[in-house]
Amino acid sequence: MNRNDYQSGWDTDQFPDNVPEMARAYYEVIRAGGFTTGGTNFDAKLRRQSLDPEDLILAHAGAMDICARAFKAAAALIEDGALERARAERYAGWDEPQNAAMLTSGTLESISARVLASGLDPQPRSGRQERLENLWGRFV
Repeated sequence: MNRNDYQSGWDTDQFPDNVPEMARAYYEVIRAGGFTTGGTNFDAKLRRQSLDPEDLILAHAGAMDICARAFKAAAALIEDGALERARAERYAGWDEPQNAAMLTSGTLESISARVLASGLDPQPRSGRQERLENLWGRFV
């Protein structure tokens, strides 16, 4: 588990230090059934100016605290159910048989024919991003 540097675009072999960011990862881990064959592993090496053994110990302890807080936040959000209800509402149309069929047996040609025949003209609608970000913020 490495932390990313958003300016460089690749991981920087740093220990995690951001509860909301880690909670997003753990949220998906829990949704997928949790850890069944593994767990959390840290990149354990000396780097930059962190040269003392104490640095490595503090990095592991601090990162584990971050992960524990993040896991608890993700579990609380799942238990609350609000995010999953919002997701279900957003994608409810895919449960309709015609729409579900597009995902399993549809081709671009069949989907195009359906759109043209029905005069389908979908309109944009809000993804409620800010509402969901605020919801997330209440748990982390």
